[in-house]
Formats: sequence, C-alpha cells, structure tokens
Amino acid sequence: MSENFIVEFQRSLRANLSFIFNKYEKKNNKIQTLINEVYEKSKNLIEKKNSKRKTHKIFSKSVLKIITEKKLLNFMRYGFIQQMFFIHNRLYLYHYLLELKKSIKWKYWKKLIKENNVGSPIKYFLYPESSGNKIFQIYHLKKYEDFLKINLKNIDQIIEFGGGYGNMAETFKKINPKLDYTIFDTPEVNLLQYYYLKRLRLKVELNSHKHNNYIKLINSSSILKSKFATIKKSKKKLFIANWSLSETPLKFRDKFKFIIDNFDFQLISFQKEFEGINNLSFFQKLNKLNLSKNRISKIFPIKKMNEHFYFFSKKN
Repeated sequence: MSENFIVEFQRSLRANLSFIFNKYEKKNNKIQTLINEVYEKSKNLIEKKNSKRKTHKIFSKSVLKIITEKKLLNFMRYGFIQQMFFIHNRLYLYHYLLELKKSIKWKYWKKLIKENNVGSPIKYFLYPESSGNKIFQIYHLKKYEDFLKINLKNIDQIIEFGGGYGNMAETFKKINPKLDYTIFDTPEVNLLQYYYLKRLRLKVELNSHKHNNYIKLINSSSILKSKFATIKKSKKKLFIANWSLSETPLKFRDKFKFIIDNFDFQLISFQKEFEGINNLSFFQKLNKLNLSKNRISKIFPIKKMNEHFYFFSKKN
C-alpha cells in the first residue's frame, strides 16, 4: 500500500466527518461562462523555467489540467487542492477556534470565519458555519494583529506571495473593501484565484495594476516591480507569505528582497525544512537583518504545529 494512498484515505475520512454539512455546487450558465473564460485565458500561459520546486511543478500541472478540462466546479474536493491549500477537520483547529471565541473581538472574527460555498469547501465538523481553512487563516491574522497592536483595518496595501485559491484576499476585502491587494503566484494558480474571486463578485485583474480597488493577480516579477513603484510611501504596507516564500528556491527569494525590505509589516509562516532547505536558518538570518534596521521582529513556534513557525515583523 503506497504512502499517497494512505494519505488520501486519511484525508477522505476526515472530510466525511462533515458529510451532513457538505454540499456540492451545481453548474449554471454564469458559472459555465466563467469556466470558459478561465479556459481561454489558460491558452496564453507560458511555462517559466527553474522558478518552481519539484512539489510545485507537479501541483501546477494538476491545476492546469482541471482548468483545461473545464472541471473547476467543486474544485476544493480534489485531493491535490486540499493537500496544498486547504486544511479541514483537524482537532488542533478547535484550539484556534476557542482562542478566537475567547477574544474580546469574537463578533468580528466570527464574521470573518464564515465560509461561503464556492468550490464546495469541507465544512469544519465542530463548527459547520466555517471551514478548517477559514479558522486556520483567521487565527494567523489574530496572532499577527496581537503582535502589531494596531487594527488590520488600518492596512492600506498588501502584497501576498502565494495566495492559495484567494481566501486571504477575500478576507481582507471584508476587512477593508478599499484595500489595494496584490497576489504574486504562478500563472496556473492565478487563474484558480481569478475563478474563485470572480465567483464571489470581487473585482479582479490579471498581470495588470490599472484599476484601483481591484485585486491584482500577478505572475511576472517585472510587473510586480512596476506595481511596487506606484505605492505611496505614506501607505501602510503589509507583506504576507504563509508557507509560500519558504517553499521556493533560495535564489528566487532574493528577487523579493526589495519588497521585504520596504514594507512596514511582514506576516510570514514557514516550516522548519522544505525539500532540503533549512528555512529556520534562513529566517533567523532575516530576523537579524531586520533587527539591525531598527525593526521589531520575532520568530516563534505556531501553537499545536510541530516544526512550523511564525516570522512577524514591523517597523519600529
């Protein structure tokens, strides 16, 4: 029996804990039109060499396959999507939920963890109004807001390195609809984000930053740099990279040093090691660099997750 089979079997069992609450979407003309639009956009994809680790090359091919075969409906039920982007029905998430509930801002967090039905996400079996993924990401935001000592509503500008299927972007648009939000990701995943965010009736543009209040989905570093050049110094800027920057080659990370150095705030999560790279050592060096530049910076373990860490930073 292969390791992949065992992992998929365990994931299926966890998903079935929520079978009463899980509902599949049904296709309609609007959804089909959007699926067709994403398919047409996929024809323009150009494979970028040497910019992905082995894990992400395999994943990108899988994402492109469901786009070109027009199988985006209920995309969150695919095992490879869940493995990379979605956490569901883990008992440790209940500890995160309890911490959110004990917060004086519970009413606020409760609104943010409410799950929608786009993509047919697995609802959390101990709190079916949400999903494990929503609870997981909102918990990170609470921990970071505690560190910042300011309300996340005060953030003006965000660049997210690796945006999953678009969940964090949707969350921040709830927090501040006028927020300028940019996701940098692979071309295939940008298209998945395009589908998800458009389904939620959010304004989105691909490889462009022409429109205010649109969520920008970018996979070109040159376009990202031109976008960065337009950001006003007075804006409060946040850089987010949850288990994304730490999954890229070291040389590739150097391309984004200009963002890390110039943003007011940094919210980064990472695993101790990924495909032979010692991430803890990498972020410890970055931490020393931040401290030398008079930034308040901190690395600490993530509750209930072995060998996973936060890297939080802000200008002093």
